[in-house]
Amino acid sequence: MLDDLDRALIHALYIDGRAPFSQIAAALDVSPQTVARRYRRLRTEASLRVVGLPDPHQAGQTQWLVRLTAAASTAQDVAHALVRRQDTSWVKLTSGGTEIVAIIHTPTESGADNSLLLRDIPRTNHITAVSAHCILHTYLGGPTNWRRSTDSLDDKQQRVLREHEAADTSYTPVPRQLAEGDAALLVALQRDGRATHAELAQATGWSPVTVARRLADLQAGGALFFDVEVDTGHFGANTRALLWMSVSPAHLEHVATTLAGHDELAFVAATTGPTNLVAQALCRDPADLHHYLARRLGSLDAIHTLETSPVLQNLKAASPILTDLARTRRSATAPRPRV
Repeated sequence: MLDDLDRALIHALYIDGRAPFSQIAAALDVSPQTVARRYRRLRTEASLRVVGLPDPHQAGQTQWLVRLTAAASTAQDVAHALVRRQDTSWVKLTSGGTEIVAIIHTPTESGADNSLLLRDIPRTNHITAVSAHCILHTYLGGPTNWRRSTDSLDDKQQRVLREHEAADTSYTPVPRQLAEGDAALLVALQRDGRATHAELAQATGWSPVTVARRLADLQAGGALFFDVEVDTGHFGANTRALLWMSVSPAHLEHVATTLAGHDELAFVAATTGPTNLVAQALCRDPADLHHYLARRLGSLDAIHTLETSPVLQNLKAASPILTDLARTRRSATAPRPRV
């Protein structure tokens, strides 16, 4: 479990993922060396990682929530094959280990190459069932954080971090959208959102000053945000589940915004398909999940059907870029499905 300082550091990173350790230290009233040590330890022990992610709409991307069913003997191999791809994120094993759920990022423009959805998955004989749900609108998730991971800092501490974020008056950001020339910058930020301006300059071929200004412009335009990946089990959320709900269209907006205010949920989105609302619940244990389903969701009459899929393992988080290859390293003699 995380202690108070760990939780405060994570909360600070949610506010400003690129805040210098010195500024975080000032807000937490500890030394910069202490913050740096804690950050390094959390990266190792809690899978902590700051990643820079594009706004899907501005990046010309459509997100598909895909459910795959595979034989028990091959499900993990199929899941790890999906993890290794750079057009996937949030790869999970659910429902007894035979179902795989992943987000697939595809180009939005007409005629784009959607090879994973149209060709690679359908021809994989290890997969016995597929359903794809286009994410139409995200009510909770992305730039909006799980509340139980951001409840450690008081108003004064949060103000210290936000004042630093707005303190640089030497350059006034010009809100901009993503362009083709930002590809190298995005890849570097998806790998490490706290990469220094010098490291980003090396990755892009720009000067550190140009990097700093481009980051400021993209954030000002809402084209880029910074997310924090962390093992939620360290927050005491040992029971995780995906909730697939069917809600009448007339009540969809009301139900979705209501769910987005629930502390037990980390993700809420409207999708296509017979279940048109999906959420991810993070609870202490099965009894806590049952309490949430029976008493909170049960009070919403507009939810007509509910399917609960327990999440057994998170194999990949928000960033499409995989950095820890050890997590997916397989035996050289084991068969590897390709998807």
